[in-house]
Amino acid sequence: MNDYITVIGGGLAGSEAAYQIAKRGIKVKLYEMKPIKYSPAHSNKDLAEIVCSNSFKSNLITNACGLLKEELRNLDSLLIRIADETKVAAGQALAVDRDVFSKRVTEEIEKNPLIEIIHEEITDVSKMTKEGIVIIATGPLTSDGLAKEIANITGEDKLYFYDAAAPIISKNSINFDIAFYGDRYSEEKKKDESLEEWKERLKEQEGKEQSYINLPMNQEEYERFWNELVNAEVVTLHDFEKREIFEGCMPIEIMAKRGIDTLRFGPLKPVGFDDPRTGKRPYALVQLRQDDKQASIYNMVGFQTNLKFGEQKRVFSMIPGLENAEFVKYGVMHRNTYINSSNLLDETYCLRKNKNIYFAGQLTGVEGYVESISSGLVAALNAVETFKDSKNKITFSEYTIIGALAKYISTPNKNFQPMNANFGILPELEGKRIRDKKERYRKLAERSLENLKESLRE
Repeated sequence: MNDYITVIGGGLAGSEAAYQIAKRGIKVKLYEMKPIKYSPAHSNKDLAEIVCSNSFKSNLITNACGLLKEELRNLDSLLIRIADETKVAAGQALAVDRDVFSKRVTEEIEKNPLIEIIHEEITDVSKMTKEGIVIIATGPLTSDGLAKEIANITGEDKLYFYDAAAPIISKNSINFDIAFYGDRYSEEKKKDESLEEWKERLKEQEGKEQSYINLPMNQEEYERFWNELVNAEVVTLHDFEKREIFEGCMPIEIMAKRGIDTLRFGPLKPVGFDDPRTGKRPYALVQLRQDDKQASIYNMVGFQTNLKFGEQKRVFSMIPGLENAEFVKYGVMHRNTYINSSNLLDETYCLRKNKNIYFAGQLTGVEGYVESISSGLVAALNAVETFKDSKNKITFSEYTIIGALAKYISTPNKNFQPMNANFGILPELEGKRIRDKKERYRKLAERSLENLKESLRE
């Protein structure tokens, strides 16, 4: 048996797993193919690169992802700690400066004397798993060579779905004669305020830390934009045989084709805002979220897309306030790969038919940054137990989000699909049903954190 644990993949899950293993005094060989080879969506040489949104979602414990982050803080997650340290203004969400975040993770991993980073693409893990314990955390963009190897290991065909990233825009190119800062509801005109008083209050907010820029649209502007969007040219993905789009990252052009008002009830909903030019609620509203600490670039919330770059420039520049927009990065769409974990893994993310093989990250069917980190942590804790030849399994209560996710991906399900953190996977509260959703979520969160603390005490 090797005197180290192998982790393949230096993304969110792999980096967290390497840290947790080393923290327990065990050596780690962390394989990351960058910068020798990059996936179609990666460009940063650092570990834990974020290629989609820079948001880790809500920080509120009445939000399932916010609760999961709090659970991970209690479990000393390296990546959540660094996310907290590198956060940028995003209202109630935890958003990070993606470059600073990745750099900090890399620095922490590199300075750990128990972790050896090896820049190499792995396509054969058979020898590794015979001689030691391996965590495969290569993410949703696993290379073709390793994907074939995983198919051989699991005995099942690979599954695909598609993920799409939103464009990023330079703040200096936004027209603030139209655009305005503010979070939903916070800058809405009060009933007893005159239009002049309200505009003066908005003016006082200028220069203060603001996480969102808002772009209001009237009906004519929206319908003209919608018509061009649904008829715009998209990139043809010739390399892929199958197109299964995950609802959580639906490209905006596909969403728009579901009906002319679909976007107004989705990412372009105007509820909670008034247009400073009129004092009235706009017909539709586009939000831009801060993407770096300097607040110099903003991403288009909900605008994941597969449009050709030229079409993105043409169509998105039709949005009032973006007529001269400078696109720092265009949206892209890429294939995500995940295994049929419900048939293959147990609640520790271990392959049922081989105790030396663990999986972690979105490859397992957990969907999202924080969810990936949680799977890396659980896989690492149990890989350590296997390394010590312990018969113990470290599992978390199904009353916690981290435990419920592990249970979800390991429960047989013929219609298995990727899953985000959500309160629907937790057992119902005992006693009379609480009708108020926020209060019910608060009770579920309190129960979760109490169960986690009990586990830590044990």
